[in-house]
Amino acid sequence: MSARSEPVLRTPQSRTEEGTVTIYPFSAVLGMADMRLALLLNAVSPAIGGVLVRGEKGTAKSTAVRALAALLPPVRRVAGCRFGCDPAVPDPACPDGPHPADAAAETRPARLVELPVGAAEDRVVGALDLEKAIGEGVRAFEPGLLAAAHRGVLYVDEVNLLHDHLVDLLLDAAAMGRSHVEREGVSVSHAARFLLVGTMNPEEGELRPQLLDRFGLTVEVGASRDPEIRVEVVRRRLAADADPVGFAARWADADAEIAGQVVAARRRLPGVRLPDAALRQIAEVCAAFDVDGMRADIVTARTALAHAAWHGRDRVTIDDVRVAARLALPHRRRRDPFDTPGLDEKRLDEALQRAQDAHPDDPDDAGPDDSGPDGGGPQGGGGDGVDQGEPGSAGESAARDGTGPDGRTDGPDAADGWPQGLTGDCGDDGWPQHQRGDDGRDARPRGGRESATGADDPTRGGGESQPVAVPRGGLKARVLTAPGVGDGVPGRRSRARTGRGRTTGARVPTGRVGALHLPATIRAAAPHQAARGRLTGPLRLRRDDLREAVREGREGNLVLFVVDASGSMGARQRMTTVKDAVLALLTDAYQRRDKVAVIAFRGADARTLLPATSSVLAASTRLAELPTGGRTPLAEGLLAAADLLRVERLRDPKRRPLVLIVTDGRATAGTRPLDRAAAAAAVLASTGAPCVVVDCESGPVRLNLASRLATQLNAPRTALEALTHPHPRDLALPVAA
Repeated sequence: MSARSEPVLRTPQSRTEEGTVTIYPFSAVLGMADMRLALLLNAVSPAIGGVLVRGEKGTAKSTAVRALAALLPPVRRVAGCRFGCDPAVPDPACPDGPHPADAAAETRPARLVELPVGAAEDRVVGALDLEKAIGEGVRAFEPGLLAAAHRGVLYVDEVNLLHDHLVDLLLDAAAMGRSHVEREGVSVSHAARFLLVGTMNPEEGELRPQLLDRFGLTVEVGASRDPEIRVEVVRRRLAADADPVGFAARWADADAEIAGQVVAARRRLPGVRLPDAALRQIAEVCAAFDVDGMRADIVTARTALAHAAWHGRDRVTIDDVRVAARLALPHRRRRDPFDTPGLDEKRLDEALQRAQDAHPDDPDDAGPDDSGPDGGGPQGGGGDGVDQGEPGSAGESAARDGTGPDGRTDGPDAADGWPQGLTGDCGDDGWPQHQRGDDGRDARPRGGRESATGADDPTRGGGESQPVAVPRGGLKARVLTAPGVGDGVPGRRSRARTGRGRTTGARVPTGRVGALHLPATIRAAAPHQAARGRLTGPLRLRRDDLREAVREGREGNLVLFVVDASGSMGARQRMTTVKDAVLALLTDAYQRRDKVAVIAFRGADARTLLPATSSVLAASTRLAELPTGGRTPLAEGLLAAADLLRVERLRDPKRRPLVLIVTDGRATAGTRPLDRAAAAAAVLASTGAPCVVVDCESGPVRLNLASRLATQLNAPRTALEALTHPHPRDLALPVAA
């Protein structure tokens, strides 16, 4: 396994070859109150089910998560146990057990285990130790990352880029508290209770709704637009870089105080009562937002209990329910890839009020002032209890922290990193342009919101979000597949050699052995048994006898949409049909784990509206604002497609592309447009990418220009109307010339 895919185990001060790496203090993270609160509530009650942190790059997501492990109390384990068994209550099914009652114990800091995106399944869950099996003839289990993370924190950065089957494994283990391994003749079950934290940038793609639902809580983070807060963030970061040890020491007391609060809340949690009034409020809220299943109710109840314990109360109040719903429900409202996650707080307040009105005299109904026996939370009630000012101060003001009186942060209003041409007025060339400030930066808040205060954030109260094109109900796309067998990432579109699927052969492993192909291994070792001195007894194996299974499954592809947006396509009915067909294809791409990219050409040039991404929602947003009109620069569109394929081949060489050219085949821009289009088609065909020409020409008189383009590309042509069908059928593509 490459170094890039090896896990990282961290403690507050991890020693490396270069020296000691000091973790940035949790209390020094400025703002981001929702994220910090969600992390701390999971630290109090890991049964909540973990946290998914969504947000733009550069918003301290990873910094806060790595600092969290330092706040967790130390862990006592049975000495030498690879599975971290608690000596007070050892796991009776521990593979290293059974442990005697007087087994020696040791104490170590809580671990933070970082799961790399490129990790293989056997590294995550563990596998048969083939070295011992061959060298010593014993069947031994080599633990994976789930065992290493037991009673600690498992952190998955860019969780949306992790293979779906690995995400399933992680979430199953987090939900059950155990990992079950059945592979290569090994059957093992071990405890795997950990705090699961995932971070992701939505621009790079979304998780499937069924996987989103498995995360207990989700929070949206974004950079503050307050210059004072941004100045303080930079000041702290520079101070930490200049003197990491000294900076950590200045915040040590604040971190120790929060760590003590976590321990106190854990002890208080079993005694917190959830009255029937609070249960009815939770049920009313979950029903009002039409969430699927009962997981939302259970997670909201657990979060409300943890929030009450964190604030020192002995029973859950309506404030606890409200905070829990804000953290547990937004990501459970998504039904398809075109839904944006969010929570309308007006509807939340109405649902809570309905529950109170239905039982106005309930003796269990506690108001917001019903504090616990100690008279308040760790910070005296209110807020999230983690805002820290300069070391030794009582806390930061709401204005500097970017939080309101209820401890909420501003919405993710930063525009950094968004591609140009998303929304807004059209410029002189007719393409959508952002509003820009004097410094050239995008002056419009991200997501189409008009305020930088967070009041209009759709996750905060039903504000206006970006326009999103939504496909007509029931419209399905024909299944397009690439020719041959690839070696791409697992998905559900084209045939490929992957780590999962049916076994089709065997090969000599080039690195760590994956799935062992036993018959091929025996056949490789059989001719050498006499030379190895075997007359009777077990087969004598060596490392070079091993063969791993070659499996064929399905891969995800890069689906590149090249859309003609010129005047010849501008008839309202035709462009509506084009968008419906493309949206149906986008839905299909989402379901088959593809990446998508969108290029549009009109006027005098072509624009990449969406670079290659897994975010189908972003693609539909670009389509919603796609303008039409002008001449048809077909050559520029084909050349732009070839350039994008060349760049993506360098970035992701194993992901095979599919190019869908949606046009009527006309070329009217520039000199000798048809000749230039033919030359550009030859350039695109030389990339070897399979193409499909979607013919949008309609009417009684047809020029059949799209058919000519298909011939030049050595690609199949399909009519726009045939691209979607109530009963999708496969369309096999020939190998491009």
